Amino acid sequence: MIATSSPAEQRTVLQNVSWETFEALLKEIGEDRGSRFAYDGSTLEIMTPLLEHENYKSNFGNFIVALAEELEFEIKSAGSTTLKRQIAKRGIEPDNCYYIKNEPVVRGKLKLDLEVDPPPDLAIEIDITSSSVNKLGIYSALGVAELWRYNGQELKFYQLVEGQYVEHGFSLAFPIVSVNEMSRFIEQSKTVGEIALLKSFRAWVRGKIL
Repeated sequence: MIATSSPAEQRTVLQNVSWETFEALLKEIGEDRGSRFAYDGSTLEIMTPLLEHENYKSNFGNFIVALAEELEFEIKSAGSTTLKRQIAKRGIEPDNCYYIKNEPVVRGKLKLDLEVDPPPDLAIEIDITSSSVNKLGIYSALGVAELWRYNGQELKFYQLVEGQYVEHGFSLAFPIVSVNEMSRFIEQSKTVGEIALLKSFRAWVRGKIL
């Protein structure tokens, strides 16, 4: 077992964890917990987010909802729900994830089963400290089409191409959004209040679509 911590996150890593043990832990601990799991074949990382981490998560969530509203896209927010596929022996709980293109397919669903349901169209992953598992590999095995990953300093957009993530300058789900522009607003979140930031972001989106 390895335990690490920072002002943003606390991580515990367990080795040689079987799929059955992973499933049992999910069931035993339940959904009402502050920690998030990432399972990569036999390694289980348990991450507990702290204030810095959750602040970024909140701002990204605000931006996605604002984008969907202004662009008149319907979305389904799946939050940090557990995404897992037994056949791939991979599972993860993102900071946020969303159905956009596939929203009609999952509308009204209260539970997700990635053995039959499509994966989210977009996931957001915040890792201020270094993760001990291959999260790109986990998300690609689950088939998530787009991933935004932020490390507290740098934001990257990834798109799934033939089973591998390729870095892109623009969002697949929201083509008007470049990684540079989104990075600018995330950087502003470090010094600007959430409401003022959201108003500024909405104004920017409206300017892009006029």
